[in-house]
Amino acid sequence: MIDGALPYLRCPVCRQPLGRHVRSLRCPAGHNFDMARQGYADLSAGRLPHTGDSAEMIADRAGFLAAGHYAFIAEALAHAAQDPEDQDPITVRREARDQALVLDAGTGTGDYLAHVLGHVPTAVGLGLDVSKPALRRAAKAHPRAAAVLTDLWRPLPVTDSSAAVILNVFAPRNGPEFARVLRPDGRLLVVTPAADHLAELVTAHGLIQVDPDKAARVGGTLDEHFRPLGATTLRHEMRLTATEVRTLIGMTPSARHVAVGDLPARDVTVTAAVVLTTYGKRA
Repeated sequence: MIDGALPYLRCPVCRQPLGRHVRSLRCPAGHNFDMARQGYADLSAGRLPHTGDSAEMIADRAGFLAAGHYAFIAEALAHAAQDPEDQDPITVRREARDQALVLDAGTGTGDYLAHVLGHVPTAVGLGLDVSKPALRRAAKAHPRAAAVLTDLWRPLPVTDSSAAVILNVFAPRNGPEFARVLRPDGRLLVVTPAADHLAELVTAHGLIQVDPDKAARVGGTLDEHFRPLGATTLRHEMRLTATEVRTLIGMTPSARHVAVGDLPARDVTVTAAVVLTTYGKRA
């Protein structure tokens, strides 16, 4: 619901607070932003240079995540974002728990944000994405989650030092803006593909490979503002049907390059491998 996130939102034009006016959000200066009937708010403040994942890609992602194949990622994020009495590292401190904001930058369908909120019962969630088909789902992913249309490469319509946790899963990383909106004691949780992610499909069907300089590129976008606190490589073997392989490829950029006729017609075992890195803000 957008109302729970309103204290953390700012007008993308003048940076003033936003208030709810039926089916729109409005700032004291009179800038007005529409609420889609599906529940997300459009704070893009002008034409966007790209529209993000298509409806077909989002449908495939929703189906694949619903089957639980990436549940191991959601679980790892939830454990990393819990209260220090439950799990380290510390990301939601006890004394500020009632006001905790979990910001999901590149939220997609909102599944990961919803899972984290399920483990932090009093936190409020805010999912940001540039894809309207994704936000239609994210707006309904959890009762305490709001969804906002915005470009992650632009200044985020979020208050300074407000997020206890930022999630960033297979999504663009805006280091300066993440640092601005993260609390001094907050944590940034970044999930990126490991070198052998989906290796069996990459080898057999020519999927787009993970950039061998991925770690260096991630560091280049974040190191000025964040310090790494630890990284964990997570691997999970998935037994996929032929239909699930098509769905998995369909939710990735490789969908544009792989012919359906070349995909397997039988069950296959595929390795999912990701790196979860926890960052803290530099002083």
